[in-house]
Amino acid sequence: MPENKLINFDKFLEETAKILKDLGFEVVPKKRLVDFYLHKYNSYEEYKESQIRLNKKKLDLIWADENTLKKVSNIVETSLEQQNKVSNKILGICHGTRSGFEQNFLNKIIPNSNIIGTDISKTALNFENSIQWDFHDQKEEWIGKFDFVYSNSLDQSWKPKLALSTWLNQIKNDGIVIIEHSIYHSPEHAGEGDPFGVRPEVMPYILTEWFGHKISISHYLQKKSNVFSSDINVWLFVLKKNLTYKILKNISYQHF
Repeated sequence: MPENKLINFDKFLEETAKILKDLGFEVVPKKRLVDFYLHKYNSYEEYKESQIRLNKKKLDLIWADENTLKKVSNIVETSLEQQNKVSNKILGICHGTRSGFEQNFLNKIIPNSNIIGTDISKTALNFENSIQWDFHDQKEEWIGKFDFVYSNSLDQSWKPKLALSTWLNQIKNDGIVIIEHSIYHSPEHAGEGDPFGVRPEVMPYILTEWFGHKISISHYLQKKSNVFSSDINVWLFVLKKNLTYKILKNISYQHF
């Protein structure tokens, strides 16, 4: 009988890809061919451990940039002006902020504001205005409290619909949720550390599927300014509650 041979499958795929490239074919990862990707974990504990480990590894890296946050500030202040609430104390929360750059910069540029940030790792306790918290979990005292929620870390969610549901419940009835998204939040960049990936142009359809006419969506296109992410376009998706959603048939979507 022929002798059984063990095959290193990863090496086999690597060598096959090399042969195909030599023949002029482009070999691309499967995740580049899909619009939506969600990494699977064996348990919540596995997800949490990976997030904390990678958080510590990337603690000195800052994705957020001043240009984009200035636009976030403008969106927030415009929303409040439309409601004649500019004179009120502005309450905000930024989720997944690692070293706290987001909330601290926004506190500087938004007058009369009190903005806090969260991160799942206890390293959050080392930074100003930061709280250790899993952004999927609801905190009773945060329900209906904030004028706005901002995050560039939805890609770090293992249950993005749950996370967004939590955030929508944290804003006042006339508040807004602002999600920063880019091509680097797409499926090909998703994995253990950033489990959720969706192409920016597909995001409105995902949100519509999840929330239907309970929310309205608009978006703004912005170019980032920091060295780490210069010349990158980001989408700022702005979500509002449709308080009259019961009589609406379709989601409202505007492009600015």
